[in-house]
Amino acid sequence: MLDQGSRNYLLAVARDAIARRLSLPTSPPEPVPIPEAQVRGPVFVTLTLGDRLRGCVGNMEPSGSLPESMASCAVASATADPRFPPLAPGELAKIRIEISILSPPVPAAGPQDIVPGTHGIIVSQGPRRGLLLPQVAAEHGWTAETFLSQACVKAGLSPDAWHAGVHIEIFTAEVFAEA
Repeated sequence: MLDQGSRNYLLAVARDAIARRLSLPTSPPEPVPIPEAQVRGPVFVTLTLGDRLRGCVGNMEPSGSLPESMASCAVASATADPRFPPLAPGELAKIRIEISILSPPVPAAGPQDIVPGTHGIIVSQGPRRGLLLPQVAAEHGWTAETFLSQACVKAGLSPDAWHAGVHIEIFTAEVFAEA
């Protein structure tokens, strides 16, 4: 778990990275020494505008430190999520940034291994893969079965593909956001 100072620093790094990408004036946050900065772990950055999703991109196999990976994901969330047009400079002040630092995924047998709101899930079959963060099930009030079905749909599979032939993994996440 990160302390509040480390969380605030990572949120500031994310906002600064997006501002720089949008060519907006910015002043980089003062670095905060955090041991996790040297750890290479999965991270996702979610952007919301009001109550609506505006971008969400992550990296399950980051190549840099936590701040570097998180900054890269923040920029991708703002400019490269294929579901949305790139963030306009005027939108930056209105977005809310949420960071999810994921634990390593572990295999799961099925819905009996999934606690919605605690676990995120990854389903894969051949080249198709769908990942949903833990907070998605909680936000929608989904059961483990519905959560699995939605992950399958995200992977481009049929909603009931999780019944047979799909590899299921679960993970937890440390989630924090701007106020």
